[in-house]
Amino acid sequence: MAYDLLIKNGTVVDGTGAAPIHADVGVRDGIIVEVGKLSGAATRVVDANDLIVAPGFVDPHTHYDAQICWDDVTSPSSWHGVTTIMLGNCGVGLAPCRPEAREMAAWDLVNVEAIPFDVLKQGVTWDWESFPEYMAAAARRGSGLNMGFLCALTPFRHYVMGEESMERAASVAEMNEVTRLLREAMEAGAFGFTTTSAPQHLGYKGRPLACRLASHDELRSYSHVLRDLGRGSIEIALTSQASKVNADERALLELFLSESGRPVTWLALLNRDDDPDAVQNTLVETADLIARGAIPQCTCRPFIFQIDCSKPFILASMACWVPVLNQPVERQIEILRSPKFRAEFREALKRPLIFTGRWEVMTVLETMSPHLEKYLGRNIAEIAQERGADALDTFLDLAIEDGLAMQFNYILFNADESRIPELITDSRTMIGLSDGGAHVDSICDAGYATYLLGTWVRERQAMSLQHAVKRITSEPADFFGISKRGRIAPGMAADFAVFDLATVGSDVTGTMRRDLPGGGRRLVMTARGVEYTIVNGQLLFEHGVDSGARAGRVLHSATA
Repeated sequence: MAYDLLIKNGTVVDGTGAAPIHADVGVRDGIIVEVGKLSGAATRVVDANDLIVAPGFVDPHTHYDAQICWDDVTSPSSWHGVTTIMLGNCGVGLAPCRPEAREMAAWDLVNVEAIPFDVLKQGVTWDWESFPEYMAAAARRGSGLNMGFLCALTPFRHYVMGEESMERAASVAEMNEVTRLLREAMEAGAFGFTTTSAPQHLGYKGRPLACRLASHDELRSYSHVLRDLGRGSIEIALTSQASKVNADERALLELFLSESGRPVTWLALLNRDDDPDAVQNTLVETADLIARGAIPQCTCRPFIFQIDCSKPFILASMACWVPVLNQPVERQIEILRSPKFRAEFREALKRPLIFTGRWEVMTVLETMSPHLEKYLGRNIAEIAQERGADALDTFLDLAIEDGLAMQFNYILFNADESRIPELITDSRTMIGLSDGGAHVDSICDAGYATYLLGTWVRERQAMSLQHAVKRITSEPADFFGISKRGRIAPGMAADFAVFDLATVGSDVTGTMRRDLPGGGRRLVMTARGVEYTIVNGQLLFEHGVDSGARAGRVLHSATA
């Protein structure tokens, strides 16, 4: 048989959890046609001797909704062997959107996903209004990766209700119109819808993200779209306290499961130093919901967040920080200096939700002022002691002294890496949470797949290679109903991550670049050991070099 692509001499890990085998893989017309000892002619031969040939990785949680307008390789995910991404998570997105509401949609992304407004203003193409038009625009541009689109509920409510979507529940007529638009999007190929109940998710002008105001009657109606079509899933950023599910949050999961009849994935399970048993307790408390298809997501990395007081996303779960959002720096400094604000901040930390004020794990990462460089790499607790000051005051004073340009590193969750294996080996969880495309200058977990393979398979041997590959390929693909991807077998799409197990990996912290539109900053995570990223039978990256191929597709939920 003649092939377009023949991958020779590799160790094939097929994504099912089966033991690795030594085999060749033949591809024609973007589809795997044979696996075994092959000898036919091929237009292109890849020698995978001493390399692992795995299905392309499927990232279940990204925020590349804006970035796909200016980056057709969707970096850095594509560098790490990811070949399929799911967009539109956490209820925030860019479609549908009326021309007069574009600024409102952009500010939602600024506040929830920490993408600078100037970057969005220069980079988003706005060659759509409806959700089907948004998907069509993505297909026209061309992409290195396959893209599955989830309907973020906020722009749908904006589209129908305008600014009142951030103030109240929908009327019956408005609810019916949002429902119609969701059905239209699903019929165009969307994979379901997403929302959030997280208190830190504030949108335009610091008001609650519009999807947070949806009533249970609305959510039932939207869920019925998936029920009636018999496909799709729901994603929700659920936990107001990380790794804990309260009664209201449990009721939301029950509503979605019952009314849609479809799987639900929720955020998030992360190990907490202040409550080490939170994850395991929550897995027990939600076992019945998990058995019905409510799958929590976790990450395989320490969750390190860069904190910037001028864009205080991670602090916005505290009411005292909300007035700081979207203000000029001079006004922000005025607020942060005030004794009233500091007293309220101190009081809020007695009942932490996300940020816990553990000053010993907050370090100074970057400063624009030479006289503050002596603090680089040092933690706030020891700097405070040296200055004879309170740690909270020291944190704010340092930021103010640097004109709020100072960047801080903070280990939010998974600080004790010895407990990560119990998260990532548990069949009740889904590994994801890359947040690719979001929090561009403060976090980059898009390298989670290579970190899993390098740290937890090769270095610490916490799980087998075949189990790890299954967790980041067929498991997320199956959850979203992408039945033609995530496995290596005849008839499957020819998406591959070909890597060297001896060197594959990525670091805990990334590097800052100025490669966003207008020279905006973003934190990126580079990959090691990924020799080829192959999408629909075309080499996207070869030894880390972009081939120029753009074979990615906009996936359709009915045919995926």
